[in-house]
Amino acid sequence: MSRPIKSKTAPIPATQHWYGMCPPISEALPAEEDLIRTKQLIDILKSCDVFADDPELQHREKVVKQLESLFREWLTEMCEELNIPDYATEKVGGKIFTFGFYLLGVDSKGADIDALCVGPGFLKRNHFFTSFFEKLRAQKEVKDIRAVEDAFVPVIKMSYDGIEIDLLFARVHRKCVPDDINLLNSIWLKDADVKCVRSLNSYRVTEEILRSVPNVDNFKLALRAVKLWAKRRNIYSNVLGFLGGVSWAILVARICQVYPNATASTVIIKFFKVYNMWVWPVPIELKSPENCCFDLPVWDSRINPSDRSHLMPIITPTYPQQNTAFNVSRSTFAVMMEEIQRGYAITEDIQKKKADWSKLFETPDLLQKYQHFVLLHASSATEKQHLEWVGLVESNIRLLLGNLERSIHVNLAHINLQSFSGPSKLNAKEGKSTKWLIGLAVNTEEYKNLKKDLTTPLMCFTETVYSLAESCKMYKEGMTVSATYLAKDNLWWQMPGGQYKRESASVAHCSAAQASTSIQPAATSSTTRDTKRARSPHPETSSKRFRSGEEPPKGPCSESSGVSLSVSPSQSVSRPSTKRPRAPEPETTSKRVKIDLNPPPVELSDLPPVLTRPAAAVKRAIRIQLVRYAHRLRNRNLSLKCLKPRSTSYSPP
Repeated sequence: MSRPIKSKTAPIPATQHWYGMCPPISEALPAEEDLIRTKQLIDILKSCDVFADDPELQHREKVVKQLESLFREWLTEMCEELNIPDYATEKVGGKIFTFGFYLLGVDSKGADIDALCVGPGFLKRNHFFTSFFEKLRAQKEVKDIRAVEDAFVPVIKMSYDGIEIDLLFARVHRKCVPDDINLLNSIWLKDADVKCVRSLNSYRVTEEILRSVPNVDNFKLALRAVKLWAKRRNIYSNVLGFLGGVSWAILVARICQVYPNATASTVIIKFFKVYNMWVWPVPIELKSPENCCFDLPVWDSRINPSDRSHLMPIITPTYPQQNTAFNVSRSTFAVMMEEIQRGYAITEDIQKKKADWSKLFETPDLLQKYQHFVLLHASSATEKQHLEWVGLVESNIRLLLGNLERSIHVNLAHINLQSFSGPSKLNAKEGKSTKWLIGLAVNTEEYKNLKKDLTTPLMCFTETVYSLAESCKMYKEGMTVSATYLAKDNLWWQMPGGQYKRESASVAHCSAAQASTSIQPAATSSTTRDTKRARSPHPETSSKRFRSGEEPPKGPCSESSGVSLSVSPSQSVSRPSTKRPRAPEPETTSKRVKIDLNPPPVELSDLPPVLTRPAAAVKRAIRIQLVRYAHRLRNRNLSLKCLKPRSTSYSPP
């Protein structure tokens, strides 16, 4: 038997290391044109004032150290209160970890700081949100502090010495927290509650992103540009259904992995090219998922049926893996894809020297894009109440967007991220109000023969907000929320430059008060208010019956598109009545309401936040629905008669 011949060739080397889950697409070194484009990009970013100067950076570092000192001081006080032995109190430690854009090093001027407070295991979460909250509120540097304990990730929000701070809390199963603790070790997640895991992962994800890119400096510069682009194009908000900072960072990091030697300008060009071609919902992942067997929920569309419905999966690189873009809806997804297509076209022109970087960062005009809008208005009696009230309303706006896009009459609901704040008309001295604008792409072709009515989605949203406020005992007298339909002709809106913009010289005759929803909860009043419906201002048209398939004549509250948004329930303490309305009483000519065909222009700040009386349009809309129901019932009876066999006479033999 012959012996095996040993090969003299060199052994096959081990698999070459690369960043990410697959080999890079290109490892080409940058050309001179790439370096020139990167310098031009830096100049544009400097002109946009996105880089924080040294004094501001030093001030931020000082604020973080002061917060950590306060946190350690509070831990010592809690040890004494809980009768912890002296030797354990001296070593209790405590540490604050920054995360988010501050840790990534891409925070801009005036940006907030995200921080995680890590304490020992003998503490409880309510200690942090009660005792430490009071200690922070007693500091002279702290303003506008509020605790959001019921959030998905509980947080304390405040302004400390002029800087916005978001504080999270997590505890580890140790008696002390040393300075050199490594939170990237997944062992700290063992036996931890879900809220602590989410808080710990806020830091762990940020740190892992930095370790997942080949060139940190190029990644930071490219991320600054993408962040500026997303904010300028109004698609930077996780709360409102777009992508947040972590999602954009993961998307940029993935491009850096597949183009490891590319400059920042090339990374941005490839960013728009790759994601313009990307087939969603194929997930974006920076590394292979790990399984620590801690029985924590992880994102996996192969196992979890609910994960298959996510439109834009962007997965965190640490255990337990989660989708950072789970808030993305059909409308926000369509808006972001449209913006990515626009970015791809512009970057292609930049490569061909037909455009410069400034065109990429131009701000859009929502008023020119849509013809129909919904105005969301939240107001409170005092400024202190308004902080909590606006936070609750804003965190549920995506529910309103979901309700609108589920309507057969709405193709897309696009919210403008820039809200408008000002005094409340109910209490101009102390009252505060905030307004958001939502652009609607109305489906006027497929359902052109149907009456378009958005009463239900608008009313459901206001009812949900009031119910949540009552359940968490947040509601105070004076808190109101309303959703109002406005046509483009009737819209005044404050632009980023601080000026009001009017879209047309003619103002629509339908005022905002005739199409708003405002349902007060039971705590608003102890007496029953008058719920009698107002008479229709046009009895000659409202009492007329229309033939099947015939549209009613356009009245002053009817828009050219045929959209009828009669959403005006009363401010009664009870839910809207489900009883049938009474037959309309005949009105004499002397009682007819005179309509001013040329009303004065209505500014946004002059719109009433709530209704003091039900709008007359509801009565007319319900009557039309009843007429159509009668027509359908009559047609159904006629069809049954036609199908019924004729009776034949029968005589016995």
